[in-house]
Amino acid sequence: MKLSNSGRAKGPQLKGNAKSDEDGGIGVSLSTPESVQKLQTALHDKAKEAPNFRFYALYDKVYRKDVLAFAYECCKANGGAAGIDGQTFEDIEAYGKERWLDELAQELKNRTYQPLPVRRVYIPKPDGKQRPLGVPAIRDRAAEMAAVLVLEPIFEADLQPEQYAYRKDRSALDAVRQVHKLINTGHGEIVDTDLSSYFDSLPHAELMKSVARPQRTGRSKTGP
Repeated sequence: MKLSNSGRAKGPQLKGNAKSDEDGGIGVSLSTPESVQKLQTALHDKAKEAPNFRFYALYDKVYRKDVLAFAYECCKANGGAAGIDGQTFEDIEAYGKERWLDELAQELKNRTYQPLPVRRVYIPKPDGKQRPLGVPAIRDRAAEMAAVLVLEPIFEADLQPEQYAYRKDRSALDAVRQVHKLINTGHGEIVDTDLSSYFDSLPHAELMKSVARPQRTGRSKTGP
């Protein structure tokens, strides 16, 4: 999936690979299936042309076979350790990937799906401190990625061209290049700020309210 947006007047180009930015992106390079590209493009175009449009019944897109299958492939290509259940990609392939995906899709469809606890590990930081890292189970990574594939094109339409973090085809290096360009065109002041341990203190309740804000997502009679 190639999602780039250089400004609000131009939509993302949903025609390439699923790629990561630096620090927490998807981390893979896969060709997005045509059916998934078509869905993403339709969602983005609607969000772009009607900023106040309220999307209904997105939930069934998350467990759609092509979306869930591509989400799994993104997770597999990104690698990573097993979650708290100890299940690896090798275990899934041995069990039968299609069977595993069908079972996950049924749980999502029947609303019996429950995410597992996240396995907590710590990795050393250059300053000697430790950075906490959560490792979800692969089933939860796949479900989360499926949700990203559906929701990202909608919220991408709201983002400003100055925003670089956690966006497709954008990275910290791209931001540095833009700063360098601005310096060379007469902008002489730079403000460098950082939020300490932001993800440790993120107000999740407020975040979820923002994600579910009325003009973007809603619940229908048949699904969220």
